[in-house]
Amino acid sequence: MTEAATDALAGAAHEVAVSDLYAMRFDPVSDRRNFVTTHDPDYYRQQAEEAHAAQHDGFSPDLQAEMDKLFWCDALILQFPLWWFGLPAILKGWVDRVFASGGRTYGGGKWYDRGVFAGKRAMCALTIGGPPPIYSEHGLNGPIGAILFPINHGMLYFTGFTVIEPFLVHAPVRIGEEERKRHLERYRERVLGLETAPTIAYPKLADYDERFVLRASAS
Repeated sequence: MTEAATDALAGAAHEVAVSDLYAMRFDPVSDRRNFVTTHDPDYYRQQAEEAHAAQHDGFSPDLQAEMDKLFWCDALILQFPLWWFGLPAILKGWVDRVFASGGRTYGGGKWYDRGVFAGKRAMCALTIGGPPPIYSEHGLNGPIGAILFPINHGMLYFTGFTVIEPFLVHAPVRIGEEERKRHLERYRERVLGLETAPTIAYPKLADYDERFVLRASAS
């Protein structure tokens, strides 16, 4: 799927940057190696160190390179297999380390529709082991939208991205080569239409009161 998306976008004269986390041997563990600066050498508080690094260009070169990609891109695709109802550990670690606070990717009132990445689009493209019915509203595993909510809302929309409806491929190892080819063609069409692809509508900050509870709508 990554190769199909890359080829389709490059063939349409788009610039593409791919972070193949396994090939990069990306370290998902977040600690002082994230930084070339130190705020408090005696007590490690990640958000405090992130805020300090954001003010002093203090992120390690590998993290800064990934952050630069986020600010460079118009659209972000997270390509992954659903793993224990969430992101694989290496990708979750990438989010933990690269989505840094202190105003770099969020903080200082920069969140949700006022987030740093407002105006950019993001999409999850994922393979899922089970068939669609088991991930439906009345299916055993529950609706896929609820499973992906922590990613779509809590990571992508939280940092300002407009979130595109996810691209799903169910049970790819069971469906046969011809159907897999159809999914790849469908995926090529999706990535070439990211600018107009359907998005998930989330409330805006202005829709909430001072307690961050949705205001009652007028009838």
